[in-house]
Amino acid sequence: MAGEVVLPDFWPNPFGIRVRIPLRQKGIDYESKEENLNKKSPLLLKMNESYSLANPVLIHKGKYICESLIIVQYFDEVWRDKSPLLPSDPYERAHS
Repeated sequence: MAGEVVLPDFWPNPFGIRVRIPLRQKGIDYESKEENLNKKSPLLLKMNESYSLANPVLIHKGKYICESLIIVQYFDEVWRDKSPLLPSDPYERAHS
């Protein structure tokens, strides 16, 4: 499944860490692409709508998702068969 999930990221970025930890917790195979946030690659500029921010972008089957918390929620929706990352109750999820 590597190549199906791609994470362009800058390793010390805390928002990228927020995405990498759940990827490992869920056991999702992914390809990491190291980025220089001072000189973003054409791929990252194309995918990331907030050029000035250091938001991670997840590419899954050619489609992209921005913002670390939205990506974590996406993991729970797509990989339901693996242990959940967030509570199922909407109120509890909002406060997690």
